[in-house]
Amino acid sequence: MAEKRFLALADVSEILNISSAQAYALVRSGELPAIQVGGRGQWRVESRLLEEYISRGYEKTAEYVRAQSSEGRPGPDGV
Repeated sequence: MAEKRFLALADVSEILNISSAQAYALVRSGELPAIQVGGRGQWRVESRLLEEYISRGYEKTAEYVRAQSSEGRPGPDGV
């Protein structure tokens, strides 16, 4: 079966292991691009954009860890 192009916010919250309210907040803030579809205006997130969001999260975390270690601060594992 082919991967779904669009995901409901419930799917997004499950993938990210966050609450539905947190997923909705990511969309409403524009941090996670989404579209509204159907007569009830339900939100959908393109799978590709969710993967890009996750990749950006890894990049931000790596930058943060590098900055902390260059300042001599302990990393996430306390070392």
